[in-house]
Amino acid sequence: MARFRTRLALLGSAAALAAGAVVPAQLAGAQPAAAAADLQWVALGDSYTAGVIRAAGDPIDYPRDGCERTDRSYPQVIERDLYGLFDLTNVSCGAATIENVSDMPQYPIGRHMPPFSEDPDYPFPPVPPQSEAVGPGTDVITVGVGGNTLGFADILTKCQELGGESGGEGTPCKGTLSSGIKARLDKVSQDYDRMLTVLHERGPKAKILTVGYPAVIPENTADCGYGDLTKFGTITQGDLAWLRQDVLEPLNKTIEDSAATQEAADFVNLYAPSQGHSVCDTDKWVEGILTVSPGQDPQLSFVHPNASGHRNAADHVEEAMLNAIS
Repeated sequence: MARFRTRLALLGSAAALAAGAVVPAQLAGAQPAAAAADLQWVALGDSYTAGVIRAAGDPIDYPRDGCERTDRSYPQVIERDLYGLFDLTNVSCGAATIENVSDMPQYPIGRHMPPFSEDPDYPFPPVPPQSEAVGPGTDVITVGVGGNTLGFADILTKCQELGGESGGEGTPCKGTLSSGIKARLDKVSQDYDRMLTVLHERGPKAKILTVGYPAVIPENTADCGYGDLTKFGTITQGDLAWLRQDVLEPLNKTIEDSAATQEAADFVNLYAPSQGHSVCDTDKWVEGILTVSPGQDPQLSFVHPNASGHRNAADHVEEAMLNAIS
């Protein structure tokens, strides 16, 4: 990471020198206009890329399209970090599946998650497949997707329901859902391979950076208090361990293996560097079911990265992007 920071500092110095050479003296102290970037970057993905929750910043799309991109999500953080180096097109969208990236239009849900929340602007018009933002001139593609194809949100919901019925004992969710996990992961693998082929065809010169998912569940699930909605609610400790070992870690491995089949693709591992910052850790980079902040109403977060989590993602994705163009 030190080498990355040094390179970033050199890029910043070069950008400052270039700006100083072209800004007239009478405009000294004024905010410079955005420099025209030579490198084209397209950010694709689901809610772990888009941001979505309040803890990941303020919405940036006006009028709203229902995708809920936020200003502290990692694509927006990187755009500010690498100011003027890349021209960003961010079409990531909450609730996107792999097929929504490849070739299937998506009907965004915004913040409409009944019975938990109602969105006054729902329903939203469909958005095109995200791959349509990629073209022959694209230099770098970042894509973070797969959790919705796996059905992770539905799995979490079912695990809460079954954990509530069990009173916090045993592994009721594992007992009910484990037999179907392999088929879900196989679907992720098949769709991901096809998506990478589509992206390479649309952007033949682009480097594709496949972004994995962070550590959501700690090694010690006893840290996740049963019934605590700022953590995992009524999911049992045993089921949390199963979710980590047999669902989330294999999901990342599936994405990594798919990336390894494409010469144009690399995998960005967010899981290892986010260990110790799960939903149940004191310095958490992922919110629980709810985010509770002093003086504010509770916000539905449903296990998504907060601004700190996106900052971590930005660090590692930036490094991969700079390596891709070096």
